Amino acid sequence: MDRGLYIAASGMLSEMVRQDLISNDLANVSTSGYKSDRAVQHSFGEMLLKNTANGQTIGPIGEGSQIVSQRTQMQQGPLKDTGEPLDFAVEGPGFFAVRTPQGVRYTRDGSFQTGANGELEDQLGRPVLNQAGQAIRVQADGTVPANQVGVFNVSGAVKAGDAYFTGRATGRATGTARSGSLEGSNVDSARTMIDMMSSLRAFESGQKAINTIDSTLEKAVTQVGSATGS
Repeated sequence: MDRGLYIAASGMLSEMVRQDLISNDLANVSTSGYKSDRAVQHSFGEMLLKNTANGQTIGPIGEGSQIVSQRTQMQQGPLKDTGEPLDFAVEGPGFFAVRTPQGVRYTRDGSFQTGANGELEDQLGRPVLNQAGQAIRVQADGTVPANQVGVFNVSGAVKAGDAYFTGRATGRATGTARSGSLEGSNVDSARTMIDMMSSLRAFESGQKAINTIDSTLEKAVTQVGSATGS
């Protein structure tokens, strides 16, 4: 099969992965504490072409592209004052910690609430932890002092869903918990829309390349073949 088909198809597959990440970013543009993702694309490599008749070098040709890694952009999103006593934002580096059935997870989403047992919980009902790794009691007036909410430095933070991160806590972070505020998503909606349009155009270019190669191969089979046979 023509090598150009493989090259075009690999580019289209890479753009499909990019579009999935971009679509997820756009869907979470209003999600508190959400961190956007970027796909890192890389060429498979190049192959040197030579003239089979005389061995003269013609030049290199790419072998297609692939997604080599996915990187989460950890820049802080804008802080928004909500006036809600159980809303918290991390001002600076750090994560809140919550206890889940899969173990402790970390998050920048501080939209918390009072659980049925009077403890501070996230929106999924998971207990929020203090710096000692213990659950936090909500006071009788429905508030929690900001200094009781743990803010952890997390080494090797990796996304585990849209809100949670896994990683290893390495003590208290330099950031501080700010009561009555939430951190917004760090998705730049304008840039993300431009990235989506760019990816769609790249995908369409791959489609056109495949259609052109297919048309050329069809002519080679039908027209050239029939002329040779006559």
